Amino acid sequence: MTTYKDSGVDIAAGDSASKAAYAAAAKTFASRKGMIGAPVFEVGGYAGFLDMGDYYLVMTDDGTGTKIDVALAAGNCKTLGSDLLAMVTDDAVCTGAEVIAVSNTIDIAKVDPKVIGDLMQGLSDACSAQKIVIPAGEIAEVPGAVHSATWSATAIGIVAKDRVINTGTIAVGDAVIALRENGARSNGFSLIRKILSEKIGKEWWNEPANQKTNKPTNNTWGDLVLTPSVVYHSAILELIGRYGKKPTINVKAISHITGGGIGSKFRRVLKKTGLGADLTDLFDPPAWLTEIAAMGNVATEECYKTWCMGNGMLIVVDPNNAQEAITHLKKSGIEAKVAGEITEDPAIIVHAHDKSILNFR
Repeated sequence: MTTYKDSGVDIAAGDSASKAAYAAAAKTFASRKGMIGAPVFEVGGYAGFLDMGDYYLVMTDDGTGTKIDVALAAGNCKTLGSDLLAMVTDDAVCTGAEVIAVSNTIDIAKVDPKVIGDLMQGLSDACSAQKIVIPAGEIAEVPGAVHSATWSATAIGIVAKDRVINTGTIAVGDAVIALRENGARSNGFSLIRKILSEKIGKEWWNEPANQKTNKPTNNTWGDLVLTPSVVYHSAILELIGRYGKKPTINVKAISHITGGGIGSKFRRVLKKTGLGADLTDLFDPPAWLTEIAAMGNVATEECYKTWCMGNGMLIVVDPNNAQEAITHLKKSGIEAKVAGEITEDPAIIVHAHDKSILNFR
């Protein structure tokens, strides 16, 4: 069985490092006590809050991870901007915030104007579609510090204090709605790259996909692996309301399913209640991702801990509001469905695509 750790990524070590990093960061909070921008403690949350009086300024940071290595190797950097934007905005909107701006930093071994141009045009297009501006950024040519490139971003959002998503209102029987994702977003790519390089070859991104199934296709493995992330931010804002606008639906929780998978990320929004969920009808993962998992003999539970497996976001609403929420999301171009319900048992039960049942506690 191949695991994410086998590809060089240790989730447990990462969680431990995150706790240490937050503890160090929290030591700075006292320096702004009583001042504008005083921080709010939120351990394990999706974003940081700064008190601006009537509202909070919300900040998130993330990057494209090693998906950028695939894009550079395949010579296709045009859609990576959607991945970068999704990683930061779809975390921020989980708090109820509307993202208004992002900055970004590209660290690259050797500046290539075409690569930079493609990356930034993709980010510009994605931001414009979400009504987000890019007021600042940095390009750093750092040979030796990186072998190819890294790309990260910071998002700035705003949310009225009385409009922060209150996960404490989640109740037994509430509906859990899944939002479809046709790619792997920007997570678990070290494992994807390890499997494909071992099973197909060093330049796997150029090879035709679905070789084992013998289905005719014009897609290469690079095409499929680089499927751009869905950016859910604006669609979610149509439910909860942009800043100064009334909500359409009373959304009780929003969970962005990224690294760590459904068990880890959905647990974040349930922790205040001690409740769990029975997820009986999630979206299936894209067929190409399950084929990669089969190539690498990756256990189903490991898949659901590494990738979103076709479910980029989960939101919680009163069951009476579920169909209306799904209709609004469809109008925004997002496929969604009721995937399960909140339970008194604290376990998160995932009915996987292969009919196995996973228990995350």
